Amino acid sequence: MYQIAKEKLPELFRKITQTQELYLPVEACGQVNYAPWSEDAKVDLDTLKTVKSAKDAFFPQSENLYTCYRDGKKISITPEALQEQPFVVFGMKSCDLRGVEVLDKVFLADPVDTFYAARRAHGTIVAMACHEPEDSCFCKAFGIDCANPKADVAIWMTGEALYWKAQSGKGEALTELVKDLLAEAADGEEKVDAEKARIHKIAEALPYMQLSLDGWGKDVLEEKFNSPLWEKLYRPCLACGTCTFVCPTCQCYDIKDYDTGHGIQRYRCWDSCMYSDFTMMAHGNNRTSQMQRFRQRFMHKLVYFPANNDGIFSCTGCGRCVEKCPQSLNIVKVIKAFAAQGGKTNE
Repeated sequence: MYQIAKEKLPELFRKITQTQELYLPVEACGQVNYAPWSEDAKVDLDTLKTVKSAKDAFFPQSENLYTCYRDGKKISITPEALQEQPFVVFGMKSCDLRGVEVLDKVFLADPVDTFYAARRAHGTIVAMACHEPEDSCFCKAFGIDCANPKADVAIWMTGEALYWKAQSGKGEALTELVKDLLAEAADGEEKVDAEKARIHKIAEALPYMQLSLDGWGKDVLEEKFNSPLWEKLYRPCLACGTCTFVCPTCQCYDIKDYDTGHGIQRYRCWDSCMYSDFTMMAHGNNRTSQMQRFRQRFMHKLVYFPANNDGIFSCTGCGRCVEKCPQSLNIVKVIKAFAAQGGKTNE
């Protein structure tokens, strides 16, 4: 295990960017999100959760797929180049790491999404333990340890030092690259163990960490799908889609064409199952009411996905939807409502 003084972090970032791109939490316009590092970037490693997760690094909000050109009667197609430049995503938390695991199961399954696969192959993740978990967090309910991130490199911030531990081949390669800035941490394991214990103590006292998932998962499809409780739960929903855009696991997208005046760019961009025109086709939409769309979101995360992916839920307990939903209508409320009423309404 190694350590580096916090004051030397700009040197670390500068060293990494000599050979690869670096994305990390940056404050801009009063909000913290992942962005490329630059000398004048206002890096913020203290904010627990960025507004959006770091999934942008592997599944961008918008990306070109190919461009079509016409010359008379001749049409040519130029595919967008796949990611070739190595890059580092610095500061991800355990909940967002689980989000990447979920995306892996979607985009790396047959047929493999080559754009996503290229980014995963060239990306190295440096993940940071959650120094101060917050009231909206409930990662423990999904078996996630916020104090012990499982990434290429795990880091812990304590006092004026950052402790660094490589955990994969990519992590070892990155460590070798910046080794001249790192120092051997003789008491590193002891300091990190104390930090983990402190984080666990905070997490245990948080209101949602003991959230029970009993009654969810596979083999409950008909019971949950047909529950009349959905008719009561969905009503405050504004269909704004905020929950899907801040979520680290949502993977819905649309494909559109844009006329540049010199050709047609085909691109994909994030979409939301909460929108009335999502997957709209000539015959209409399979989910014609907001209740059905609302139900789809939570059934997918808590029933459909685990039923098809070895029991892994498509929720990480990051708490972003808890914080951002303008109607306080989030996944915790849904789970608690079913637990309290057993899926039945009070007549």
